[in-house]
Amino acid sequence: MGRLHWILRGWFAAILVAASSDVAAQEKIIRVTAEKFKFTPAVIELKLGEPVVLELTTLDRKHGFQVSDLSIDESIEPGKVTRLRISPAKAGTFLFHCDVFCGSGHEEMAGEIVVKP
Repeated sequence: MGRLHWILRGWFAAILVAASSDVAAQEKIIRVTAEKFKFTPAVIELKLGEPVVLELTTLDRKHGFQVSDLSIDESIEPGKVTRLRISPAKAGTFLFHCDVFCGSGHEEMAGEIVVKP
C-alpha cells in the first residue's frame, strides 16, 4: 500500500505542475518601464475581462503607478519588478500617472490604459 501511495502522490503532483504551467502560459504579460519623466509604453491596451499582468520596473529611481479609476496605487522600486495582476471589469480610457515626485517634469509623467470591449 505504501508504494501505491507514493505513485499516486507523484502522479497528482505532476498534474498540479502541468495545470499551473498552463495557467502561466496563458497569462498575458505587459512590461511597463518608468523613468524620468515618462512611462513606456504610455498607452496600454487591454481587453475587457481578459486577465493580464503588468510588470512595472524603473530605470532610475522610485516612482509610483496610480490609476484612480481602477483603484490601483503601486510603488515601483529600483532593482525590483512590481507585478500587478488585473482583469478589467469596465471598458473605457483610464489615466495613470506617477504619484511620487521625481523632479521638474514630474507632472508630465502619465499615460493611459485603454480597455476595449
